[in-house]
Amino acid sequence: MLTSLILGFDRALRTLSGTATPARPVPGAKLPDTTLEPWERRHAAGLMRVNHTGEVCAQALYSAQALVARDGEIRSRFERAAREEEDHLAWTQARLAEMDDRPSLLNPLWYAGSFAIGIAAGITGDRANLGFVVETERQVEEHLTSHMDRLPASDAKSRAIVEQMRDDEARHAAMALDAGGMPLPYPVRRAMQAAADVMRAVAYRI
Repeated sequence: MLTSLILGFDRALRTLSGTATPARPVPGAKLPDTTLEPWERRHAAGLMRVNHTGEVCAQALYSAQALVARDGEIRSRFERAAREEEDHLAWTQARLAEMDDRPSLLNPLWYAGSFAIGIAAGITGDRANLGFVVETERQVEEHLTSHMDRLPASDAKSRAIVEQMRDDEARHAAMALDAGGMPLPYPVRRAMQAAADVMRAVAYRI
């Protein structure tokens, strides 16, 4: 528990201070820069800000879920997934910087709320904990697919990042399902979707 607390505190600091470092290269880093119209750049930056905020939330969720997981192997799975999600966090932050834009100003609030949700999910038991991951990643995968449709066609760099993130999220969902994740009740799934919709609408602008 003490080790998990220390790791969680360290992850929170790196997440909110913007010092996360990726273990994998940024997808599309070698693609040529393209000229975007001002409105295209603003729109692409808004979408990438949403994706960055989603990764802030993912760090909080996985940290909280690992903290309260009863099974050591499941705890290790959460910690490994959080490390991979840290790649996404660094990639989206780097892309925002390239577009001369910033992360959401409300990221500390998103982190705190997501951490509380992760604790609530975790204390219900490991199968429900894993089921929460399955549903979260399923919704994130759908969300990233919609961003592939909404990003400017010429923004190849952002599209490469989003595509790799989507593949990783699908793999995380499959991992949690294989580990014994149970389906969540419809009201819970709907509440998760509603909360995510609010986050996306606010983070796009603020």
